[in-house]
Amino acid sequence: MPAERLCAVIPAAGRGTRLGLDIPKIMVEIADGVTVWHVLHERLRPYVEHVHVVMSPHGEGPFRALAAEQIAAGAVSVSVQDRPTGMGGAIFGAAPHWEAHGAILVVWGDQAGLSPETVGRVVRAHEKGFTLPLVPMDDPYVEYELDDAGTLVRVRQSREGDECRPGGLSDVGVFCLSTGLSTGLSTEGLREEWTRYLGEAAVGARTGEVNFLPFLPYLSRERNWPLTVVPVTDPDEARGVNTADDLEFARRAHLRWA
Repeated sequence: MPAERLCAVIPAAGRGTRLGLDIPKIMVEIADGVTVWHVLHERLRPYVEHVHVVMSPHGEGPFRALAAEQIAAGAVSVSVQDRPTGMGGAIFGAAPHWEAHGAILVVWGDQAGLSPETVGRVVRAHEKGFTLPLVPMDDPYVEYELDDAGTLVRVRQSREGDECRPGGLSDVGVFCLSTGLSTGLSTEGLREEWTRYLGEAAVGARTGEVNFLPFLPYLSRERNWPLTVVPVTDPDEARGVNTADDLEFARRAHLRWA
């Protein structure tokens, strides 16, 4: 998909509390003067026209200072998620910032291990519907189940008490979705699909949130949105920055790609 039709959306309200930090994880340093934000921006910049970042009220000011140059140039914009209602709330609350684009590239705000190659492959593979890079994991935290026809039928989530099976397919924190899908005489907008989903979605058993990930099998199974899977071979790409070990890994990965 051409860059001028793509907007990256980064939900980044999460703080590094498990790291003993009181700043958004996207602002954590992984090298001298290099934060997770710098890494993500470098990965995304060649492939998207615009980057939109969703922050918490606590993190908005510090992030605006960090990304001041890109914001002033119009390449980056920021909105605020007032309450922690989940990733879906962050993404679709920011819809006025991305709906004019042909597709959004959603990237979790702590995905420092994401490779440049994976971003490029996802963007090139995306045509319509949604595109997921998936990687087999020995012990997945989330697991994507597809049937023989390639329909996404379920996403298991450990955080909600689901049992994920060894060797199951995990995401790498990247999701490319068209902002609308033409079906015959009409076009179904992504935001409208989310609103429809909210009318019947169950809240998570543990978090009490309406999670974003189960929205994806809803699009595939119930709404017949085409799914393209991009195979990823390196399970380290699924690793966010949540613990001290994750942070050390992110630092090593940065040195490898620098």
